[in-house]
Amino acid sequence: EKLEDREENRTFEVIEKQMNTCLAKIGENWDKIVIAYEPIWAIGTGKVATPEQAQEVHEMLRKWIEEKVSPEAAAKTRIIYGGSVSEKNCIPLIEQDDIDGFLVGGASLKPGFRDIVEACIKVQKQIPAFFLVFTSLFP
Repeated sequence: EKLEDREENRTFEVIEKQMNTCLAKIGENWDKIVIAYEPIWAIGTGKVATPEQAQEVHEMLRKWIEEKVSPEAAAKTRIIYGGSVSEKNCIPLIEQDDIDGFLVGGASLKPGFRDIVEACIKVQKQIPAFFLVFTSLFP
């Protein structure tokens, strides 16, 4: 969502619209899906959603999958957070119940990336999910 969506309490509305668009295309293939919540206002800005903000969106996404697809799909689908994840903010984020891992961009190129991986392992998520975005390597 954009910053104005967050500020005007339209986050869930925006995300539900995006998910409804995906529903028909995904069909029964939810076992192959990873969902990334990455607020536009947090991409490369150094701003990050609070753990509570991220959790509320991840919880909403899991409930949406449970209602629209199935409880089994909701339990199995990995929902990850992206948006200025760093070694400084990863622990309180990964400790949230519905955050299964991270979408990591520029931080994957820094020594602190190891701390992000170790934080997920320490919290003992079932299968920590990491997706690296290497766009910063290419102009």
